[in-house]
Amino acid sequence: MGISVECPGRRRTGAAPAPPATRSRIVVLLGPPGAGKGTQADKLAVALGIPKVATGDVLRAAVRDGTPLGLEAKSYMDRGALVPDPIILGIMKAALAAPGAARGAILDGVVRTVPQAEGLHSALSELGRTVDAVIVFEIPEAELVRRISGRVVCETCQTSYPESMAGSRCPKDGGRLVRRSDDEPAAVQHRFGVYQTQTAPVIAWYRAHGARVLPIDAVGTPDEIRDRLLHALAS
Repeated sequence: MGISVECPGRRRTGAAPAPPATRSRIVVLLGPPGAGKGTQADKLAVALGIPKVATGDVLRAAVRDGTPLGLEAKSYMDRGALVPDPIILGIMKAALAAPGAARGAILDGVVRTVPQAEGLHSALSELGRTVDAVIVFEIPEAELVRRISGRVVCETCQTSYPESMAGSRCPKDGGRLVRRSDDEPAAVQHRFGVYQTQTAPVIAWYRAHGARVLPIDAVGTPDEIRDRLLHALAS
């Protein structure tokens, strides 16, 4: 069974123009944990009429569907090991080859290192496609600490909620809402430093390979940030 990628509807509000989605559009999102990539990936998917493809989602789908690569990935997951990049990229390639992604995709959490950027480039080349734009979410460290240390997440689906909901249940799946140890301020600062170290070479790699790199101010309301993204993509 192949990996299914659903394309969302194009319902949206606001004044920002959505770029035409008549050609294949592959958009890579880069940003530190807590910068809002997941939220904006969902909004862009609706605005552009193309699916969000997140590493965790397609990995879980491949395991659930029992695909050959999904079974390989499961063998690593069952023993608590990281799934190697070649397996992840193989699963990602299958997702991008699905009919639902024929007009493009928003890639969330797919690229964090230069080897992953190189692997994605090779996978897309085999599909006759390329990255159209790389969006870099820019956010001050202090704002990131404020956001992340003031949230709780569902133990099951990892959806974020305000800290005031701690101890209650996730509206999506009933999972318990908890504050993770890596959301403590010191841990957030460490993750931000790791992100900066890893991502600077990725941005340089994409620029060297001719991709459009679009820095975006990631501070503001979700709709304000969405509108900035759409204006940048339309330019």
